[in-house]
Amino acid sequence: MLVVDGIRRSFGDRLVLDDVGFTVERGRLTGFVGGNGAGKTTTMRIILGVLSADAGTVTLDGTRLGPDQRRLFGYMPEERGLYPKMKVAEQIAYLARLHGVDRTTATERAHALLERLGLGARADEPLENLSLGNQQRAQIAAALVHEPEVLVLDEPFSGLDPLAVDVVVGVLAEYAAGGAPVLFSSHQLDVVERLCDDLVIIADGRIRAAGPREQLRAAHSEPRWEIDSAGDVGWLRGVPGVEVLDFDGGWAVFTTADDAVAQGVLRRALDSAPVASFAPVRSTLAEIFREVVADRTPEEAVR
Repeated sequence: MLVVDGIRRSFGDRLVLDDVGFTVERGRLTGFVGGNGAGKTTTMRIILGVLSADAGTVTLDGTRLGPDQRRLFGYMPEERGLYPKMKVAEQIAYLARLHGVDRTTATERAHALLERLGLGARADEPLENLSLGNQQRAQIAAALVHEPEVLVLDEPFSGLDPLAVDVVVGVLAEYAAGGAPVLFSSHQLDVVERLCDDLVIIADGRIRAAGPREQLRAAHSEPRWEIDSAGDVGWLRGVPGVEVLDFDGGWAVFTTADDAVAQGVLRRALDSAPVASFAPVRSTLAEIFREVVADRTPEEAVR
């Protein structure tokens, strides 16, 4: 388990991380989300030792991170760092060798990874010949080729088309299934929502929410219901304890704090017309993010 605890970091007089702490469990995909300048990249760089923290610790399975532990990590920075004129497979294999992998194994792993990521046919081309999306896939291969025990990926889906996102999601899920803690940041909240097991939301350098995805969804979901009926449900506006949020003839979304009231709505609707669907509506990650980030003090809002 990767544990970030009490991290503080300032640049000059500006406090950019304030008591940042969260855990990344083994075998789970943890999405790290926040707006521009929220502190995601700074946190990741501290985890990897690229930056130092002013206070706090980062541990892996109870051991404070040092050079030996960080060799077990696979890191993909947001900025592309591969050599543009070097052949793709050649430099992926080279990076594996820097981690102590022998030449034959490094070459085999490089080609296997590139094939898995849909770049097998481009393996012997210079990186600069590839589209930005394919360069991103190569960058992911570079983070994985030494078979790390922990993955930290900064915006791994940036520039990828939907099919490429699905490929990368599959690869990361395989690593998590093998027991690796996987931490990734992304602005693509729909991808994070679909992929992650756990969520960490950061704003203004502070953790606003963290935990299992469904637990956070339940905690931040207003009790809403959606009904789709063959009959008009305008009568919903007159039901005590019900607030109609959206309405279109036989379809409506409403809120009520009482499940018994919701079931009473369903019974009344069924008495008058067939009901195609009736179900609770859970908040999306985008809605949770907006709620959590908006819940801050005036001092934090201007930091």
